[in-house]
Amino acid sequence: MAVSPGISIGVPLTRRRFLALAGATAAAGAAGCRLPKFQRERKTIMNNPAKPSRPNLVLILADDMGWSDIGCYGGEIRTPNIDRLAAEGVRFTQFYNTARCCPSRASLLTGLYPHQTGVGHMVTDYGHPAYRGFLNDRCATLAELLRPAGYATYMSGKWHIGEQPPHWPRRRGFDRFFGLISGASNYWRLDPERQMAEDDTPWTPPADGSFYMTDAFTERAVRMMRDHVAGRRAGDPFFLYLAYTAPHWPLHAHDEDIARYRDRYRGGWDRLRAERHERQLEMGLADPKWKLSPRHPKAPAWDSLSSERQAIEAEKMAVYAAQVDRMDQGVGRVLQTLDDLGIADHTVVLFLSDNGGCAEEIERSRDPKARTGAPDSFRSYGLPWANASNTPLRLFKQFVHEGGIATPLIARGPGIRRGALSDAVGHVIDLAPTCLDFAGVAYPAELDGRALTPQEGRTLRPLFEGRARGGHQTIFWEHQGHRALRRGDWKLVASHGEPWELYDLEADRTETENLGAARPELVSELAAEWQRWADRVGVRPWEDVRPPRRR
Repeated sequence: MAVSPGISIGVPLTRRRFLALAGATAAAGAAGCRLPKFQRERKTIMNNPAKPSRPNLVLILADDMGWSDIGCYGGEIRTPNIDRLAAEGVRFTQFYNTARCCPSRASLLTGLYPHQTGVGHMVTDYGHPAYRGFLNDRCATLAELLRPAGYATYMSGKWHIGEQPPHWPRRRGFDRFFGLISGASNYWRLDPERQMAEDDTPWTPPADGSFYMTDAFTERAVRMMRDHVAGRRAGDPFFLYLAYTAPHWPLHAHDEDIARYRDRYRGGWDRLRAERHERQLEMGLADPKWKLSPRHPKAPAWDSLSSERQAIEAEKMAVYAAQVDRMDQGVGRVLQTLDDLGIADHTVVLFLSDNGGCAEEIERSRDPKARTGAPDSFRSYGLPWANASNTPLRLFKQFVHEGGIATPLIARGPGIRRGALSDAVGHVIDLAPTCLDFAGVAYPAELDGRALTPQEGRTLRPLFEGRARGGHQTIFWEHQGHRALRRGDWKLVASHGEPWELYDLEADRTETENLGAARPELVSELAAEWQRWADRVGVRPWEDVRPPRRR
């Protein structure tokens, strides 16, 4: 696949080169996905649909991707198509998810805090209203709200907010679904304990070696858009939710993608963090007064490792980068399809990640000697590389320090600013109201006779368009006992079982100077506000939700 204008392997995406890309992409189209000239002409002739009065909505979600992994957020991984989205739209520097896949997906689709949807943790039913493990009947998904308003609703990818058939996507408003009902799986074949489905029917990947999860999700998403424009609903707008599993473990990637990064990470995680941080400073993503957070105590210095261990670790990161690269290629196919169908200028595209880089140490390989990336391997890239993925922020997925909850957010579409950078604070609960705003759909008090919990999110559309927006006074988090709130620039945060910490994020986004001891009255005030929120949305102490196992 060709690379976007101004983008090449091994050349950092600096602020100057990013701005050059913003100008070049308008003429170049979707880089890396160009068709032969005769095919482009034929598709233009065949696909010239009448545009609906409301924009199409394409929501793309990455899985376990850190804040600094993609090029337009300071990363070295080749992501020309996501970079193109950023060059043609707006990037957010202070946007948040909920620190874990299931709750982020629940909030993204409903505009509610995850506990209000019944997905306060993962998909296990713990018996408490906020921890049922599936979407309850007091919330409504974007698909359920958009379909009655005339939108076609499609999903390709990972669901993971309801394992049993009554809770599958087609029961929650999607006209068509293809993907993974469960959580992470082998990319080359479906793990026995996981399930996939096509609409309401269980689906099994072919056993001929042709299946790769990321490519399958892309292919079905493209097919859904093409079928829509060619079908009887061509005049209707559509909502497409493309939820990749990449780059979530296990580390599985195509050999040709891995080859691009085979030698890239031999310098190690310490050097990588420094390089990314330098680019983020140049691009205006990080403030010079924020210190680069220290290497995590559990991450050894790279130079302390043997050469053999360095080679093993470098290969892990190479495969991880290849997974991100392949996802970006899929994003390129989606953008190219919008261009081919003549609807790109009438489509809002959103891209984000469900949580920060993942520090879980996973080794479940069928063959422990299998090369990382091969089907019989099953491992993660581990804590030190996750530390680098979240540069310059602290901690990882599952935690509600900045490294666990900060996500890239990119928006492109009609009326949205081009090549803009926004430091406005937003939360994943804002995405559903934003989509409803573009669709001209009001959030109802009830749906199909059931009362709905009022949405907590607020539309981001004014920010996309360069206008003012009344933001949240305070936003909140809780995940398996980790807890936080942000009010203005003040952030109160604590890991499970640990005391509250207090940070001034304007001066210290990397959370390196705990001001709790100096401002005890503010800690008490914010802690009381967090508790009122927790009581309101149904948070329970983690020990009550999942009691410790007896030994």
